[in-house]
Parts: sequence; structure tokens; C-alpha cells
Amino acid sequence: MDFQKLPVTPLIGASPKTFDAITAGRVIDKGFRKKYRLTRIGAQLLSMYLPIERKRFRKLDEKPLEMDPFFIIGHWRCGTTFVHNVFACDAHFGYNTTYQTVFPNLMLFGQAFFKKCLSVSMPHSRPTDNLELAVDLPQEEEFALSNMMPYSYYNFWYLPKYMLEYCDRFLLFDTITEEERRVFKETLLKLIKISLWSTKGVQFLSKNPPHTGRIRTLLEMFPNAKFLYLKRNPYTVFESTRNFFTNTIQPLRLQDITNEELETNVVEIFKRLYYKYEEEKQLIPSGNLVEIKFEDFEADAFGMTESIYKKLDLPGFEESKENIRSYLDKKKGYKKNNYTYDDRTLEVVDRNWKMALENWGY
Repeated sequence: MDFQKLPVTPLIGASPKTFDAITAGRVIDKGFRKKYRLTRIGAQLLSMYLPIERKRFRKLDEKPLEMDPFFIIGHWRCGTTFVHNVFACDAHFGYNTTYQTVFPNLMLFGQAFFKKCLSVSMPHSRPTDNLELAVDLPQEEEFALSNMMPYSYYNFWYLPKYMLEYCDRFLLFDTITEEERRVFKETLLKLIKISLWSTKGVQFLSKNPPHTGRIRTLLEMFPNAKFLYLKRNPYTVFESTRNFFTNTIQPLRLQDITNEELETNVVEIFKRLYYKYEEEKQLIPSGNLVEIKFEDFEADAFGMTESIYKKLDLPGFEESKENIRSYLDKKKGYKKNNYTYDDRTLEVVDRNWKMALENWGY
């Protein structure tokens, strides 16, 4: 199926209660109302399985986590997906899957059937960069969170007119209420437990750019969590993020937004996320944070991976190094997008993201 012609949004995997809470009081623009209705009907039909899920989760919920998670963070398009896939070669890690991002409420019942349905409807590679897509591959968890509760930054994919509001409220947690934050913590922990059960891991491996703005809350939940923060050439990040958001949002949105408005938001949100991370990273205990440039990781992915394991005192490298090497060998020759920076790109980044250029040494 053509990704750009999806008849429904990923909110089809949300409960009707979550769907209604996200869209309540929001205008659905003309041209998107059929997609809205079809998504709402689909969510309603799938909700018949929710009582079974809740019943089966009770036993899973009783078990404490064996280890605090390992969070791969950084702005979108900083290489977090590639790094996530490398570490996912280690079987001791468990992770959120692509299937789970759409159907997080259908993990403990009917997963085999719904995986087949999703496989038919999804493309084999990401439209923006041709990275492989498959139902069981590792995926960031924010889409799953957005289908499990109303308090996710990724609400903006459906309601882009509120992108900056969602940034302050659900990305940076600056204007979130304590009750909303409590629900976020409860939901994230539930997602982690289900992910570990599904992928048979003992330590959760997270790749989720929105977590970059939530360090304080994550440490309240997981005091000994490990963090890997990725930096990348800001000119590339600007071009790549603008391209990624502009293309990906088209089949997901339920509101009109211009490319110019999206670009303005990309510029502003980078700044807000950058400063939030710089403020809160001081809270991470010594030895639990590594910061790297993605360009350095690309140049020596195997060596950098081994170094990260050692610096963060992560288990599992010796047992997984051959799987990691094999994965990296398969990726040799992969053709990534090349970006050329016109004068306007240089001007926008120099004017707005100078702090990152200077701090990161680009």
C-alpha cells in the first residue's frame, strides 16, 4: 500500500477513550473528516479486545524490572535509528517493535493476526530515507505511547496546528500537569514491560527523540538509567528534519498546515529541545551518559559501539559482537540521503542554531 494514501491514521490502534481525548475540541479540517471517521470506527471495533489485554497484563505488571533502561536520545534525524538497530543486535535488550507502535493495546492477544494485517498495509522501507521497515524491527516508542494515552508529543502528527503547544506540554513537560505526568510514567512503564515480554529481553532499549526533553522524569522513574545522546551536523539535521516531517505528516494529519509553518516549528522546537536537554543532563549520574557525534559513529560503528558498552558499563557486548558485526557488514554500501546546503539553509541554521554549531564543534 502507498504510504501517502493511508485511509486511516495510526490512531486506529488507540482506545476510543484515548482517541476522543486527543481530538476533543480540535477542529478536523475539511478533506480529512473521512479519514477521521474511519480511524474512529476502526479504533472502536478493535476496542472489543481491550478487556482481554487488561486481564492478561495484570500478571505481567506484578513483575519488577530487572534493569533500568538504556535510552538513545537526540533530535530527530541525528542517526538514532541506525544506532538503535545496532544495539538491538544484543539479545539481552528488549525493545518496542514497529507493530507495537500502531497496536500497543493488542500485544497480549491476537498479535499474530494483526501483524499480518499491518504487514500488508505498510511499506517495506521508510519513505524518507529507505531504511528497512518490518513489523518486528525495533522502533521508537512515541507512536505507541500516543495510542496508549492522550499525553504524547506525537499528537502533533494528527493535529499539527498545535505543534508548539504539544512541545511545551508533552515534549518538554514545562506545562504538563502532575496528573498527566503520573499517567505518562504509568503508561511508559506498562509499555516497557510489554516490550520486554514480547521481545524476550531483560533491559529495555529505547530510541525515542522526545525523551530528550524528559530527562528529569525518566530519572525519577529509573535512577540508574543509561543515556546515549547523539549530535549531528545541524545543517544536515535541518534539511533532513524538514524533509522528514513534511513528507511523513501528509498521510497522518487531520488538519491543514503549510510547509512554511512546519519549517518554522522545526526551527523553534530544535532550540527548545536543545536547551531543555542541556539544562537537565546535569541530573544524570556520573558514568551514565555518553555523548557522541553521529559522523564519528558512522566512521567506526563497531569500535564506537564497543566503547559505549564499556563507558556505560553495559552487559552483553562479548556475547553479541558477532551479531553486531554481521549487521554492520550487511549495511555496507547503504546509500543514505545526501544534502546540499543552499544559502538559505546556511542562513536559517546560522541565525537560529548557532548555539549547537558552536557547542558541538561544527
